[in-house]
Amino acid sequence: MELKRIILKLSGEALSGGGFGLDETVVDGVVRQIAELNRMGIDVGVVVGGGNFWRGRQGRDMDRTVADHMGMLATVMNAIALRDALERKGVYTRVMTSIDIMRIAEPYIYKKAERHFEKKRVVIFGAGTGNPYFTTDTAAALKACELRADALLLAKNIDGVYDSDPKINKDAKKFDKISYLDVINRGLTVMDKTALTMCMDNKIPIIAFALAGEDSIIKAVKNKSGGTIIS
Repeated sequence: MELKRIILKLSGEALSGGGFGLDETVVDGVVRQIAELNRMGIDVGVVVGGGNFWRGRQGRDMDRTVADHMGMLATVMNAIALRDALERKGVYTRVMTSIDIMRIAEPYIYKKAERHFEKKRVVIFGAGTGNPYFTTDTAAALKACELRADALLLAKNIDGVYDSDPKINKDAKKFDKISYLDVINRGLTVMDKTALTMCMDNKIPIIAFALAGEDSIIKAVKNKSGGTIIS
C-alpha cells in the first residue's frame, strides 16, 4: 500500500508526553518526521486534539457545548505550536480551523486545503469539526474523506488494536489486520463509531500504531510500524 496523501491524527495527550501542556522533545520528534515525509513528497494533513490542555469532562456541571468549544480552542493552541515547530525546520505549513480565528489561522475550505497540498505545504487542522458533540476522531475521518487521503494514521499510546485492554489483560491479543465491522461488533474502543463508519463507507484504511518509538510515523507510512491495519 503506497501512501501519497495521509491524514495523521495526533492526540493532545501524545504531544504532552502524558502530562499537561506540550513536551518539546515529543513535539520535536513528531515534526521531524512530518518534515521528512514532506521532503519525500507525501501530502501530510494533521488533525490534532486538545486533551493536554482541556477535556470536556473536566467541566463537570458545565454545559457540554461550552466545554466542547473550550476543547476546540485547545486544539488550535496545539495546531499553531506544531506550525511554529515545523516552520523552524523550514517546512511551509498552514493551520486551517473549523471555527473562524482569522488573526491566527485560515478558515477550513477543502479546495484551499487541496491547493496547499499542491504547493507541498503541510496542513494542520484545528478546532475539530467546528461542532460540539463531535470528536477530533470524527474530524480526522471527515478530512480524510473530503481530501481523498490514502489512509488515516491513528497515533496512539499503545501499539495497535487489541481484543481487550493490554494494560489490564496481559494475555490480550493484538490484531495485525482487522475489518471495520469486526472493530464495531467487538466493541473495541479504537476511535468513535461515527469516525470508524465514515472511513468504512469511504474505504479509507486506518493504521493504528504507537507514537512512541523512533520514526514511528514514517514506519507507519511504510507499513513497518507493527501496528494494526483496519480496512
